[in-house]
Amino acid sequence: MADHPSPTAARVSVIGGGPAGLIAAEVLAAAGAEVTVHEAMPSVGRKFLLAGRGGLNLTHSEPTEAFLGRYGQRRDTLAPLLAEFGADALRAWADALGAQTFVGSSGRVFPAEMKAAPLLRAWLARLRAAGVRFAVRERWLGWAEDGALRFRNPEREHRVKADAVVLALGGGSWAKFGADGAWVGLLRDAGVAVAELRPANCGFEVGARGAEGQGWSPHFRERYAGEPLKAVRLTFTAADGSRHERAGEFVISAEGIEGSLIYALSAPLRDTIAARGEATVHLDLAPGRSLERLRTELARPRGHRSMASHLQGQAGIKGVKAGLLRELATAEDFADPARLAAAIKALPLRLVATRPLDEAISVAGGVEFGALDDGLMLKSHPGVFCAGEMLDWEAPTGGYLLTACFATGYRAGHAAAAWLADPRAPA
Repeated sequence: MADHPSPTAARVSVIGGGPAGLIAAEVLAAAGAEVTVHEAMPSVGRKFLLAGRGGLNLTHSEPTEAFLGRYGQRRDTLAPLLAEFGADALRAWADALGAQTFVGSSGRVFPAEMKAAPLLRAWLARLRAAGVRFAVRERWLGWAEDGALRFRNPEREHRVKADAVVLALGGGSWAKFGADGAWVGLLRDAGVAVAELRPANCGFEVGARGAEGQGWSPHFRERYAGEPLKAVRLTFTAADGSRHERAGEFVISAEGIEGSLIYALSAPLRDTIAARGEATVHLDLAPGRSLERLRTELARPRGHRSMASHLQGQAGIKGVKAGLLRELATAEDFADPARLAAAIKALPLRLVATRPLDEAISVAGGVEFGALDDGLMLKSHPGVFCAGEMLDWEAPTGGYLLTACFATGYRAGHAAAAWLADPRAPA
């Protein structure tokens, strides 16, 4: 690092062109710094664009306490950052870019055009107008002996001297969009504490019926992989004793299950598998019917009708629900209306592993907050700040991930500008 210049004379390297890095660059450029965003991919914001493919969920409109609760163990750590740049600030920021936002029926917040591309184009135009430079196809290789930043582009390796650095390198999922987690080794080699990266908002592999079975049967996989399982209620007790119950829908995958209901519970499911080797969830396939009603309906004579017709007519169980019941319930269950009713109301499903990290929507783990000061500067590396998904926090989908990425990038940008102005000032 150079001796501490004022922000108006400083050269800052932001490494990573996702939302956290770009908002940090915006803050630093506004403070007068000369900012270059280094991005390993051919263009910036690739995962941001992916997130907006089905409608860009920027944030959520729920009350503050409920919103903060979505960050679990990191609630208190992130609360002051979200107080500076939370849901309301993010909406105002998007509105100022011409992407007026609205609240959907679920409370989620979207730009009016729903897509990420128009917002990103407007944002990049504003950043360029503010003097921010973009250096793409530049992979960060760590630090040289003299403290310079090492980069490799398609032509050569080169070094950059910066007065301050913001690392916003993403997590370790979706490597093809740039977030490959290669930075973990670089920071650990530099003495920075980094918690293991683990899948979050992820799918799970199933253990089939029986203690030793694993995976769906070939028939079930071929028939139902890709099918949504709608209107179900899932319950399970985690390894820490907490009980979780949530209604919604999920999707049968070739290896197991995925989708919104599963993502919402992925953290306790993942941690329970890590502690016990498996997690057993119970599925209510008919949440609109009581157990007593099902017992009565299923006990009615079915005459010459098939069991499939009987299940559909008496219990509303058909399609993928009927297939899943066949996959997981026993012959004895089908022979006894009371046992079959109990299976429909609490069908056990063993989950034995998360899907690979690269398939996850986001990650848990990352740079430990104990390695950072309140301004997200590395205590071991003055002038180096961290932001975004590379920090050790996680959140469910629903706008919470993006909001915290913006909030941490905003804090890192302001803290970097303040450090450049006075490196002795507290964060």
